[in-house]
Amino acid sequence: MKKILAMGNALVDIMTQLPDDNLLHELGLPKGSMQLVDFKQSEQIQTVTASLKRSLVTGGSAANTIRSLAQLGASCGYLGKVSDDEPGRFFKNEMLGLGIDCNLLQSNTPTGLAVALVSPDSERTFATYLGAAAEMTHNEITREVFSKYNYLHIEGYLAFNHELIEKALEMASDCGLTVSMDMASYNVVEFNRDFLLDMIKKHVDIVFANEEEARALTWKLPADAVHEIAEMCHIAVVKTGAEGSLIKSGTQLEKLGARKTHAVDTTGAGDNYASGFLYGHSLGWSLKQCAQLGTIMASKVIEITGTTMDANTWNWIQFQRELIKENTFRL
Repeated sequence: MKKILAMGNALVDIMTQLPDDNLLHELGLPKGSMQLVDFKQSEQIQTVTASLKRSLVTGGSAANTIRSLAQLGASCGYLGKVSDDEPGRFFKNEMLGLGIDCNLLQSNTPTGLAVALVSPDSERTFATYLGAAAEMTHNEITREVFSKYNYLHIEGYLAFNHELIEKALEMASDCGLTVSMDMASYNVVEFNRDFLLDMIKKHVDIVFANEEEARALTWKLPADAVHEIAEMCHIAVVKTGAEGSLIKSGTQLEKLGARKTHAVDTTGAGDNYASGFLYGHSLGWSLKQCAQLGTIMASKVIEITGTTMDANTWNWIQFQRELIKENTFRL
């Protein structure tokens, strides 16, 4: 079985349910965005939202993807940076509990926290204190770790550290890994557009983007963006929410509709789509099969708050996975 390494900001998410969007305006947080905050701002936001319903889960885009890959049965590892504090130990134990190889670097700075503010319409807005995660440097990227894997999945949030992401992508390419990148957030793409375009053309095999991220990257709508991205890499995936997804590789274009469901919280939808797609890709499935499992994964995670699905849900997903494998699945 091929082994998949995910690399990203190791965070603990504080999932917080909002009664309306007024608090977002008061806090100056654009709805649907990921905003970086310092430790003091993070504490202030946690204080303001203390009376709201919330829960603690491991977070970070790449971490969400690798956790679901592990539960699908893939052989996985994770590379990130935490502190030896309560959130850091929580993060590590959650990963180890799923059988994920932990390549966790250590810092004296507190482990990163992301306050995920979930609106009534299920859209989520992140106020992220990177903490220890932001201290991962290009000098800590080693061939010893990368050489143990066949895939590297990297989150676009790391694009704020150009040296780090460039070193990781170069080393992955040198080690012969298949490289996938999730664009992460439209504002991340906007701030780092030229850099990301350069990295994709040089080192990335698979690009995952939602329609807003694809527009920020190409200045085009999804139907045109998928063609442009596919010219830069081997496989382009543009997710279009309730309309489904567009996947292109070479001259092959797949259009897949979304599974009808009741959305409670969209956190982790894109991350889980990537997990399903990469699982299938690592087994040599067709583009359509990969997209089908990605769609199933995304549709189930948005039915809950946070990204931790229960045993019954995973049993259902495993059954659908076998149908997809046997080409008897119907969306």
